[in-house]
Amino acid sequence: MKQIECKNIVVNYDSNIAVKNVSFSIDKGDYLCIVGENGSGKSTLIKSILGLEKIKSGEVIFLNDLKRNEIGYLPQQTIVQKDFPASVYEVVLSGTLNSRGIKPFYSKKEKDIANENIEKLGLKELKNKSYKELSSGQQQRVLLARALCSTKKIIFLDEPITGLDINITKEMYAIIKKINVQGITVVMVSHDINFAINNANKILHMQKECKFFGTVNDYVNSEIYKNFIGGSENV
Repeated sequence: MKQIECKNIVVNYDSNIAVKNVSFSIDKGDYLCIVGENGSGKSTLIKSILGLEKIKSGEVIFLNDLKRNEIGYLPQQTIVQKDFPASVYEVVLSGTLNSRGIKPFYSKKEKDIANENIEKLGLKELKNKSYKELSSGQQQRVLLARALCSTKKIIFLDEPITGLDINITKEMYAIIKKINVQGITVVMVSHDINFAINNANKILHMQKECKFFGTVNDYVNSEIYKNFIGGSENV
């Protein structure tokens, strides 16, 4: 069952083409990894789907009752985010804002959703701590819990393990896999090609254009994969 279909997406930055004629679809339950070299349009593509980048031409179609505001999103973390002056609970709870409209106060349902995701991500003991005092790994788990407050259907992750040490990276990967197994579609931009081919079920390889879209098995037997691995210093 398709959730999102992208048809001939084109995105420009000034006069430069960032994404060119990209077409693919996302099915319910997919674990799709978007791979490619730096500057290949991976982050721009997912931002265009989310409505955060303007599409010059093409179409993003949401299917089977999926709405754009029902998509969870974990962007690349910035220095400003690391120093955000709020408690863990407040940061996670703010993830419900995407779907709550203009109501002035959080409802019990929204608070329950926040607490559920705090529990799911193992953050209960940190609930009242200041977000800016947490380690990078803890902060990333908080932001993942926040993104999950926006959705029970599909989540977009943009390089969620950047800057994390190897143990925290493994922990985050395990959490993301569990989320997918529990029924949430995962779309993740990643530089970790080994992780992608061992955990995703589909690969989209970007080089401004779509150079490959399909199953992991077909990808590892493709020339684009072999050439990419051959130039792995660029991964």
